[in-house]
Amino acid sequence: MADSWTGGGRLVRLYGRRDRVLAPVWVLVLTAMCGASAVATADLYAGTSELADAAHLINQSPALVALYGPILDEHSLGEIAMSKTTVMYAMFVMLMTLVLVRRHTRAEEESGRFELLGATAVDRVTPTVAATAYAAGVVAVLGVLSAVADVAGGLPVRGSLLFGASWLGIGLVGVGIAVVACQLSASTRTCGALGLAAVATFYLVRAAGDVGPGWLSWLSPLGWGTRLRAWGDPRWWVLLLYPVTAAALVGLGWALHRRRDLGSGLVAARPGPAVAAPSLRGAASLGLRLQRTALVGWTVGTVVLGAVFGSIAPTLGDFFKSDAARAALRAFGGRGAVEDALLAALLHIAAYVVTAYGLSVVAAAGSEERDGRAAVVLATGSTRRSVFGATAGLVALGSVWLLLTTGLGMAIGFGLQTGDVADGVGRLLPAVAAYVPAVLLTGALGLAGFAWSARWAAAGWGLLFLFLTLGELGELLHLPDWAIGLSPFQHVPALPGGTVHAAPLVALSVLATTVGFGAWLRYRSRDID
Repeated sequence: MADSWTGGGRLVRLYGRRDRVLAPVWVLVLTAMCGASAVATADLYAGTSELADAAHLINQSPALVALYGPILDEHSLGEIAMSKTTVMYAMFVMLMTLVLVRRHTRAEEESGRFELLGATAVDRVTPTVAATAYAAGVVAVLGVLSAVADVAGGLPVRGSLLFGASWLGIGLVGVGIAVVACQLSASTRTCGALGLAAVATFYLVRAAGDVGPGWLSWLSPLGWGTRLRAWGDPRWWVLLLYPVTAAALVGLGWALHRRRDLGSGLVAARPGPAVAAPSLRGAASLGLRLQRTALVGWTVGTVVLGAVFGSIAPTLGDFFKSDAARAALRAFGGRGAVEDALLAALLHIAAYVVTAYGLSVVAAAGSEERDGRAAVVLATGSTRRSVFGATAGLVALGSVWLLLTTGLGMAIGFGLQTGDVADGVGRLLPAVAAYVPAVLLTGALGLAGFAWSARWAAAGWGLLFLFLTLGELGELLHLPDWAIGLSPFQHVPALPGGTVHAAPLVALSVLATTVGFGAWLRYRSRDID
């Protein structure tokens, strides 16, 4: 084991240096989400009875339980305040660890830098061990900060500490999943897809258990957070499930790493044909071929996400059974107005998810250039215009396509609940179309970072985090209106049900076009890495 750590400390410091922006931003955004949820929920309910009524109504909605998990202690402020963060945001913790581990293991191995390290006194498994230790350290910091944020938001100290420990635990499980996934495939893309598939499977198993047979939730690490009962009568032994599972996964990953060839995966890559098909002779067709699997996965994911979101709104009728609730419903504008408001809020979240696809395309283009493959393509008959246009086209058309599939999924989920799919389509497709300018502007800003330098291809992720923070936490943090307005998503009308003003949408469209054209001017004149 000593040999496996030779040089590990320096590698951990190197990883921290490389992630000096990525890791702190991700940790701070997740911490801010915890603190904001604690503060906002404490101001919503006047007493314990209102809190219990709200929690009971949430538990009566299978769609909400499937999405966020059940509230086991309906009298606990902490449990209802952290209902989203316990399950949904815990997925983001796992995804963070997947990004960190893959970035410093499989991506480095695919680029050939692992082989350079192996030529020194560093053991072949040391980079993987160091990446594991580094990612575990990042989630440890996140666990501590999330507990502090909950306490600062007015939640009980014991529950806050247990919640922070659960986030640390789910992060460690995410590290184990990432380590194993990185041994299975020689491709960075496939490795990421395997990790995402594992997280999605755990989420679906947890959702099935929360609305059906309860034992299924115990099979998913994402279900252990609610079963911990951190804010009520805690089950301390549940915390042991996280390190045991993480240790088993990490041990398996390290063992697999020692038994495979450097630069390969346990699942052998199939060699392609000796001669490419005529359809792959252009940059656009090549880009589509490289993104085909990812786009299919995103399409299925957005349809499922939209269907779940759409099925939630019609269940709101159960929340308005008392006379006071019915009076509030009439004051708000009736059941249809409440449904529209919820659909608009859920679509706002889905728009951020779809934007991530376009940014992932830009990040992949940056990797292709840094690894030298873009130069190989440009050495053929492909021009810079075609290469840049292929990336921009995938960002724009792919994002519009995924917005459409999200809207159709929501319309189907809504229609299956109400019995009128056509009504859902009529409500949601115009609402989806309103988000096109904001999504394309964010994608164009990501392209501008890539056009400036391949090293800045991932800068769009920072912008997405910024826009998400401004939109979700801006009012809670009492930020000025001009600061909140920096997010293009804040200028999209709240459809369905809201009032449409053409000026903001036209302005966003013009900005997206201008930024995209400026990105092209920069790309055509700079050196290729």
